[in-house]
Amino acid sequence: MITIKSQREIEAMDRAGDFLASIHIGLRDMIKPGMDMWEVEEYVRKRCKEENVLPLQIGVDGHLMDYPYATCCGLNDEVAHAFPRHYLLKEGDLLKVDMVLSEPLDKSVLDVSKLDFNNIELMKKYTVDYTGGLADSCWAYAVGQVSQEVTDLMNVTKECLYVGIQQAQVGNRIGDIGAAIQEYAEKRGYGVVRDLVGHGVGPTMHEEPMVPHFGRAGRGLRLKEGMVLTIEPMINTGTWEIDTDLKTGWAHKTLDGGLSCQYEHQFVITKDGPRILTSQGEEGSY
Repeated sequence: MITIKSQREIEAMDRAGDFLASIHIGLRDMIKPGMDMWEVEEYVRKRCKEENVLPLQIGVDGHLMDYPYATCCGLNDEVAHAFPRHYLLKEGDLLKVDMVLSEPLDKSVLDVSKLDFNNIELMKKYTVDYTGGLADSCWAYAVGQVSQEVTDLMNVTKECLYVGIQQAQVGNRIGDIGAAIQEYAEKRGYGVVRDLVGHGVGPTMHEEPMVPHFGRAGRGLRLKEGMVLTIEPMINTGTWEIDTDLKTGWAHKTLDGGLSCQYEHQFVITKDGPRILTSQGEEGSY
């Protein structure tokens, strides 16, 4: 079911988005060659406990196992949903960090600092049924000096994000978003992942409608004021096809071993155009 969000719900998601954006801003100075990737997960957990925020990805149902971490950390050819882990980042790596977080909560209702984030069954009691303000955003980070190939991929992927957001206007259709992204990427020789898509947000992290990053203009659901969506194009240097880790059912990689990049914003559609709820205060703060 697709729901039009109330002003109260939008304000709660805006608060969550501000906090999540502050996490991405904090990661800018942390991510560098020689850093252990696991420090990203530790940083997010620490900030959540300090500011009483639920890391909502912990406990998400999977085909083979529930997701156990606060973040997804995709490296180079990893497209999405890869686990954070102990790995020393190398000069030239491309790291994507994705997360879904609640708004800061009232400590008298729930004290997040007292939760054991490693106890997945315990966390599911709080994360799976959470229906308050939440935000979802992925950002890509260049580790040290990267190749021109990585730089170009990051630039095109970010442009795809904003090209898609520009189409999220009252009266347009879902297909207008995907068609604009697909045309922009494919004209530049890149593949657009088909198997993973954007989506509605609220009251839970994955709601209707699904928002593909490919498609035909003028097709699909008509967009309305008050919808809250994510656009999260995953753009590959080679084929759009991906493979999935059969041991966990989570991590996706490019089928041909090429690089993959992703940027994601969450936004609300208004009569004046899309307004980004996870803006970092810079480009595209519509």
